[in-house]
Amino acid sequence: MTQDITYTTKTKQLIDSLKSVCANYGLGNDGNEFKIITQVFLYKFLNDKFRFEVKKLKPELGDNNSFYENLKAIQAKHYDLLMDLLDENVPRLKPHQLISHLYNSQNSEDFAKTFDDTLRDISIENADVFSIKSFSGAKDKLFDELSNYITDSSQRDGFCKALINKLFEFSFEESFENYFTEKYDFFKDIFEYLIKDYNSDSGGKYAEYYTPNAVSRIIADILVEGDVKKVKCYDPSVGSGSLLMSLAHNIGEDRCTIYSEDISQKSSTMLRLNLILNNLTHSIPNVIKTNTIAEPYYLEKHKFDYIVSNPPFKLDFSDFREDLDTDRFKERFFAGIPNVPKTKKESMAIYLLFIQHIMYSLNDQGKAAIVVPTGFITAQSGIEKKIRERLIDKGWLRGVVSMPSNIFASTGTNVSVLFIDKEAGKDQVVLMDASKLGETVKDGKNQRTVLTREEERKIVETFHAKEAVEDLSVVVSVEEIKAKNYSFSAGQYFEVKIEYIEITAEEFAEKLNGFETKLNELFAEGNALDLEIKKNLQNIKFNK
Repeated sequence: MTQDITYTTKTKQLIDSLKSVCANYGLGNDGNEFKIITQVFLYKFLNDKFRFEVKKLKPELGDNNSFYENLKAIQAKHYDLLMDLLDENVPRLKPHQLISHLYNSQNSEDFAKTFDDTLRDISIENADVFSIKSFSGAKDKLFDELSNYITDSSQRDGFCKALINKLFEFSFEESFENYFTEKYDFFKDIFEYLIKDYNSDSGGKYAEYYTPNAVSRIIADILVEGDVKKVKCYDPSVGSGSLLMSLAHNIGEDRCTIYSEDISQKSSTMLRLNLILNNLTHSIPNVIKTNTIAEPYYLEKHKFDYIVSNPPFKLDFSDFREDLDTDRFKERFFAGIPNVPKTKKESMAIYLLFIQHIMYSLNDQGKAAIVVPTGFITAQSGIEKKIRERLIDKGWLRGVVSMPSNIFASTGTNVSVLFIDKEAGKDQVVLMDASKLGETVKDGKNQRTVLTREEERKIVETFHAKEAVEDLSVVVSVEEIKAKNYSFSAGQYFEVKIEYIEITAEEFAEKLNGFETKLNELFAEGNALDLEIKKNLQNIKFNK
């Protein structure tokens, strides 16, 4: 844990250093700043991953201080052989593409061009493994020409030198390569720290929310049981991939393949970094940038063993809403498509489409966990109820966990997690109300609720045991859920208890006399007030 904290602290320091560089060159707090920081991070990660893997093959290349010079001294034919020995998912770099070389070359003429050319060559030479595809099949570039974000060409050399100096300083103070053997669950915190300045209106601008570590762990621990091998894991609104990372860690990175879709280029960039850090580089070709609802890439290509998702709850999709309301989408969106409201189009409940998409995308043994607004589980009619009816009638609902309020720092919306299992059956559905768990902590200007590890374990163990715990969980049948109008709220199934206290006849008479005396006092006080009001009314006179 101490190592995790150290890593996170150091990484945040690097982010702040890069933000400072951007601010000094007029790029503070805009979209270009985000692109620059994420791409410089990617360059840093590729450097350290390359060095880490090469040193496993040739430890004699030495520490960070001597690695570059020793690598540069290797003859070309031996260097090519060394590259051939690397795993196919490891980036291939040349000595002159390393941070150390650029640092040593920064006083050369036209350094900005050297910097951009280096990143462009790395992008081209590693495109097969590290590029992200769009719906059309086109691959994006790993790197833009970062110097071009500086409009004043006379400042471009200085800008690129400043970036390299920050990376070089960090290389010797703290290298990422020390952590490539670790599980990177804490990278979620770094993602949130990096992107929060570009996500205005509590997530409204980009409709992105950060799944808390506790929720990710609970979902993964509930979904993954026993020995799992060779499975396909999918997230249709992946963001930075925190849910998929936790799921892959529980299954085993070498036992699963990750598939994802997201409309955000920003999220795809962060996911690519996360896959590199989490020993899931082999899944980068499966990262697709697309509109999952309108142009799903995997819809007819794969059915999935596991699906996890924290979809956007509300988003304006009125531009393509009518395209969805056609025969070719009827099977996927069986419960219907939300209408366009006359006002506040941004309130359109797009999460209902994601739930239906996920149900359609599971294979016959598939399991899924979906974060939904808690209002979904009790809605009396509409698309929400039709989805719940389908889950119950098919016997696909494994259970629901309603989370504490404010567990998401960026939104106060109460959330629940819907657990779907195509083999769940109709006898034992676990409904859990964890809203009273957790402790409130200050998170910047916001309050958020944090679950302890003990509370996480209690939720997971109770769910797996299918155990009824007073004021926490119930285990119900499909027929009981139908009798409650298909409600998935645990609270509606809790037994109502009335506490009785044994008292004597004398104690009862004494209590009754006490109530009568108190009532008489109140009546007397009321009569006195009435007389006072009547007296005051008689003293009121008319003045011209």
